Amino acid sequence: MSDCNININFSGSAEEILNKAKSAVASQGGTFEGDLNAGQFNVSLMSNTVSGSYIVDGNQLKLNITEKPMFIPCNAIESYLVKKLS
Repeated sequence: MSDCNININFSGSAEEILNKAKSAVASQGGTFEGDLNAGQFNVSLMSNTVSGSYIVDGNQLKLNITEKPMFIPCNAIESYLVKKLS
C-alpha cells in the first residue's frame, strides 16, 4: 500500500490548524504529538488504524498517511480532513 500525501492550505497561524487537528484526533481517541513544525498522529477509525506524520511548511499542512484501511482511498481521507480543518 502506498502512502497518502495530503497538502492542506490554511489561513491563520500554524497553532490554530494544529489545535483543530489535535482536537479532531483526540475526539476519536487518538494521539497527536509534535510541535509547530512537525509531528505524528495515530487514530483508530472503525477498528482500523490511521497513522502518519505532518510538517508545517508556511501556510500549508503537509500530511503523510503511512497506515490506513485498505478500503478507504486517499481522496476520501483528504476530503474528510479538509472539512475538519478548514
